[in-house]
Amino acid sequence: MRALVVVNHQATTTSPRTLDVLLAALRHDLKVDVAETGHRGHAVELGRQARADGLDLVIAVGGDGTVNEIVNGLLGDATGPDVPDLAVVPGGSTNVLARNLGIPEDPIEATGQLLDAVRAGRRRPLGLGRLDERWFTFCAGVGYDADVIRVVEERRADGQRSSLPLYARIAIQRYFAQPDRRHGGPITLERAGADPVPGIALAVVTNCAPWTYLGGRPLDPTPQASFDAGLDVFALTRLPLVGTLRHLAQLMRANDRGPRGRDVVLLHDQLEFVLSSSRPVPFQVDGDFLGERSRMVLRSYPAALHLVL
Repeated sequence: MRALVVVNHQATTTSPRTLDVLLAALRHDLKVDVAETGHRGHAVELGRQARADGLDLVIAVGGDGTVNEIVNGLLGDATGPDVPDLAVVPGGSTNVLARNLGIPEDPIEATGQLLDAVRAGRRRPLGLGRLDERWFTFCAGVGYDADVIRVVEERRADGQRSSLPLYARIAIQRYFAQPDRRHGGPITLERAGADPVPGIALAVVTNCAPWTYLGGRPLDPTPQASFDAGLDVFALTRLPLVGTLRHLAQLMRANDRGPRGRDVVLLHDQLEFVLSSSRPVPFQVDGDFLGERSRMVLRSYPAALHLVL
């Protein structure tokens, strides 16, 4: 089996010695090439080339952003039988996708699980989401959520380390900067066969549960979301302080229903819908800020690729 290992040293928490150990282990069972990413978007290029070269497997060693770029390179504009399989050895700060798939956080254990799967021929289909031209593995966000990620990325570019305190501080600062805290937001959700939902200030679109993690604690606005179903949506039409704090507490409390309240919109197993806005709003996929748009089409793609797991 021919495999490409894509390593993002910027994102990975895996030490060079540990990386040497896992590469040596992989080479016992696989014909392995190794590529290190050098800039944002490089993993997209590597994934695209892996598909063109007819490789069997691409292994991501890094965080959720690295995995997302590889997936976008592998799939491009189309799924198909010629798409190489994907495997993940987590090395980022949060590793939402890996944790939700049950992949061990320790890279050596994750490599051992991967090799067991290779030897057993074990692979599973993975449903994905897509926002316009961009694939995502576990979430997309529009509005306040994406605004927080935008500012965090700016701080990281200035040399600050990604950490829970940084996210918390930026989340508080950007909350009070939101123009739609006290009244309806500029976003409208439209889907076939249903009335439009206007006035949305924040929309989180999930492909699995939980949505993300606050340190070791899962945040779960859409507990029914699944890689094997369509997309789920958690949206808020207003962001009043007391209500927002109550919803945050609900996200941190394990239950089968998700948050409740008059400002909450919850949708399950959606195949396609549109988010449009009266002004450009920030958006992100898999934790990476991608800019601002006034209209976004989101679709679910079952079994878009296969994961060696």
